[in-house]
Amino acid sequence: MKATKTKTIFVCQNCGAQSPKWLGRCLECNSWNSLVEEVVFLEKNKLLEEGRVNESAVLLKNIKIEQEDRIKTGIEEFDRVLGGGIVVGSVVLIGGDPGIGKSTIALQATANLNKDIPILYISAEESSKQTKMRADRLNISLGENFFIANLTNLEAIIEAIKKVQAKVVIIDSIQVIYSDQISSSPGSVSQVRECANILTQLAKLSNISLFIIGHVTKDGLIAGPRVLEHIVDTVLYFEGESFSTYRILRAVKNRFGSTNEIGVFEMQEVGLIEVRNPSEYFLNQKRLDISGSVICAALEGTRPFLVEVQALVSKAGFGMVRRRAEGLDQNRLSLLVAVLEKRLGMRLEDRDIFVNIVGGLKIDDPASDLATITAIASAYFDKLVAKDCVVIGEVGLGGEIRMVNNIASRLKEAEKLGFKKAIVPTFNKNSQPIIAVQIELVTFNNIKELFRFLWKGASE
Repeated sequence: MKATKTKTIFVCQNCGAQSPKWLGRCLECNSWNSLVEEVVFLEKNKLLEEGRVNESAVLLKNIKIEQEDRIKTGIEEFDRVLGGGIVVGSVVLIGGDPGIGKSTIALQATANLNKDIPILYISAEESSKQTKMRADRLNISLGENFFIANLTNLEAIIEAIKKVQAKVVIIDSIQVIYSDQISSSPGSVSQVRECANILTQLAKLSNISLFIIGHVTKDGLIAGPRVLEHIVDTVLYFEGESFSTYRILRAVKNRFGSTNEIGVFEMQEVGLIEVRNPSEYFLNQKRLDISGSVICAALEGTRPFLVEVQALVSKAGFGMVRRRAEGLDQNRLSLLVAVLEKRLGMRLEDRDIFVNIVGGLKIDDPASDLATITAIASAYFDKLVAKDCVVIGEVGLGGEIRMVNNIASRLKEAEKLGFKKAIVPTFNKNSQPIIAVQIELVTFNNIKELFRFLWKGASE
């Protein structure tokens, strides 16, 4: 009998880096004491040998793409983030903190598919009865072709997929799946990566749409999604605070669509409910009688929505000032504060400055610069900004207000929610005629002109 060849390596449980010998610190992610010894079997994996498809090259122009190559789930927010629906043969990773709604969205989305499509739900963390109880609680009607299996062994899962001839498979979750060919424990980097790699190959060869659910901490620890991002086609992350019922589904990688789209959901007793008008949600608790509050029209992908930017400026009580940003890049806040100090002469060196994007949303849109600066100045001077005014614009280091893209869609969203006035860059109005927008436009070239208009005679 031929002996099985093995190899001993040390794998970082944080980033997945490998080393032939043990090191106190990982050379890739600099984490300490994270390398664990694992034994790898060098025997060729034979799980996918049977039924391999013809891998010869074909002419690209001869490949036909039909409408059925994208499967609609019936959940518009989910389909938008995927790029228009599920691509046949694609592998989607859904990551996020435990309990945030990953299993719920996977169950809801697949249950809405065509009843003729065989679906296999691998419930590795729950028993089949527990999953059925969750489906009943969510009022999900499962079709005759919706199968469920409580399996954790990779070899048994592949056999179940072949037996059912499933076209859609959900792995919940990858952290507890293990292969007999790997000696390390379930959840280790080697197990997670190898199991996901084999399942991905199976999905590509058999034209199976595969959903992989993975837990990840705030630091991206416990192996999981971080080491799988380069293997899968699409990576979706759920964001949301534990005290909030709202969830944001964001695409951070998508081979079949944009990575800028987001989906907004509300967690209720019957599951995740789509929020069709996020602007209304982000503004539903706005107070109209406080300074430091400004409305901004941000853009995520192709979708504009309005958010409230709040700022608080107070006298520093200790020797070192504090600058904190929630939902906004910290470095961007420091840059904008420096612009206010240099270009407007505002004395902020002894002031604590806090900026918050209401609703737990994270914004990377440069068009929020002007709203952020206006909110800080409003809090500094303790002057109000008109309640029916929306502020849009990017701010340069010279204090100039630069143009933004998709200005028409932003203004239409503001007009739809009842805003009467919009502060926009002059260049946007001159270079892009705004058609069919009734909202009043007030344009400025720099922040000095804007603040003179908003608060005539404002001073320290």
